[in-house]
Amino acid sequence: MKCKNVKPGLVLIVLTIVGWMSGPGEARFTADVETGLVFSGYNDVRIPGDGGTLFSLSEELETKSSTFFRVKLEYAISLKHSMSLLLAPLRLKGEGRLDRSILFESQEFPANTPLESTYRFDSYRIGYRFRFYSTPRAEMGLGVTAKIRDASIKLTSDNQSAEKKNTGFVPLLNFMAIWKPTSSLGLLIDGDALAGPQGRAEDILLAVQYAPSRRIGLKLGYRLLEGGADVDEVYNFTLINYLVVGGMLYM
Repeated sequence: MKCKNVKPGLVLIVLTIVGWMSGPGEARFTADVETGLVFSGYNDVRIPGDGGTLFSLSEELETKSSTFFRVKLEYAISLKHSMSLLLAPLRLKGEGRLDRSILFESQEFPANTPLESTYRFDSYRIGYRFRFYSTPRAEMGLGVTAKIRDASIKLTSDNQSAEKKNTGFVPLLNFMAIWKPTSSLGLLIDGDALAGPQGRAEDILLAVQYAPSRRIGLKLGYRLLEGGADVDEVYNFTLINYLVVGGMLYM
């Protein structure tokens, strides 16, 4: 599933029209759109996990910062129960030379060979959340998330290329807490996370929210995406940083 033809501006226009058409009353749907700057922290790779060469996509190669786009749709079943759908594509590209030869996905790249890397991590999630605490000044919720991870790591030189693709299902726990010092201003922490013997995953947002009206919300914050797996097929642990600006439409 590719999203490079999706126009964020067009999405916002369509959602705004839908929001206006929904009329007065309590919002049942929330459209949450994020964009901003994404850049890599550590990104350690060994493929295959039991025989490849360990190297860093971010420290030994130069991984460039990029822009990103995420959209989340949420439906309030009732005051306490809600469902959500998230689309979160991610691409990070890098380049450089390594001072040693590396074995990656059964191919050997000689030392000092000019390399280009592509790190792709597309995430599709369906979530359920139970809001167990709600007052005019604070809200808290817990739930579960079913995540489909469609990822790949690709290395390319002038005369060879190797790519490791990985698609899989990951169950996560989700959580949310928001404190509202005023009716229009809030401090939000929201995320999905889970850890196990072979790996972990965390996707956590800390943001300030501002609501200029009942139908529109704005946010500014920082998102952390971290985790990975250590199995025979692949070893990869990654930290991704997001500087986030976003908007919500309550319909």
